[in-house]
Amino acid sequence: MLLLVGSRWLNHPAVQAWRTVCLAITVQALPFLLLGTALSGAINAFVPADLFTRVLPKRAALAVPVAGAAGAVLPGCECASVPVANSLIRRGVTPAAAFAFLLSAPAINPVVLTATAVAFPGNPAMVAARLLASLATAAMMGWLWLWLGKEKWLRPVLRQHTGHRRGRSRWNEFRLGFQHDFLHAGGFLVLGAMAAATFNVAVPRSVLDTFSGSPWLSVLFLAGLAVLLAVCSEADAFVAASLTGFSPTARLAFMVVGPMVDLKLIALQAGTFGRAFAWRFSTATTVVAVAASVLIGGALL
Repeated sequence: MLLLVGSRWLNHPAVQAWRTVCLAITVQALPFLLLGTALSGAINAFVPADLFTRVLPKRAALAVPVAGAAGAVLPGCECASVPVANSLIRRGVTPAAAFAFLLSAPAINPVVLTATAVAFPGNPAMVAARLLASLATAAMMGWLWLWLGKEKWLRPVLRQHTGHRRGRSRWNEFRLGFQHDFLHAGGFLVLGAMAAATFNVAVPRSVLDTFSGSPWLSVLFLAGLAVLLAVCSEADAFVAASLTGFSPTARLAFMVVGPMVDLKLIALQAGTFGRAFAWRFSTATTVVAVAASVLIGGALL
């Protein structure tokens, strides 16, 4: 009887929709998680330990915007940026610069900006606004960490295989690093996808129409929606373009907040850096990202 009842429950349309959304988010993010963990393992095994400290400016305040601008070279989403930022910290990069990179990489890389231009044809101001608002948020959060951040909020590094050890195979070090990071982050990715799928199924469409009429509420609502939907940064511009009932500034906030703060990213950050860091950093990032979107969107859009 229990098996029969359970089978009927699993075939309910809402449950089927939940499974579909959860699987879609996981599959969408998985290639970029693979990219990020592979890059993290490669940094750990093949890159000299002092390379990043030599390339970045010595002053941490200057290293933050440089690291933020460097995020443009990683064609991945937020799932890829977390393990890479963790690897940078282990290699001696100041956390403030690593966090600026973590926020900017999924928001300003060429793939994301190209997708934004395609989603908003004939509207280069939207692409420019996304680039500037995302860079400003990343730099501001890096500087805020320098000012207010505390090392005790960061979870101590648990992995034993950190960096290449003399006399050991670099490929073996790469395998160990990739295996640890992927299995560790993958579980939190699934948890975040499950939470996002629950919101997608539980919230009715009529709720969206209620908030679209108010300029301020629409910005806050789409910012919160970006956190809950957890759409990959390569695809969020098309979701934002479909929300035609909302103002351009509100849609900009959706695209700026989403790659920096969403459920699966919060879960990944909590699993990598610890919950004490994740809730503080995510809350502050949301506030800064919304403020940057309103200011820059108001000027350009």
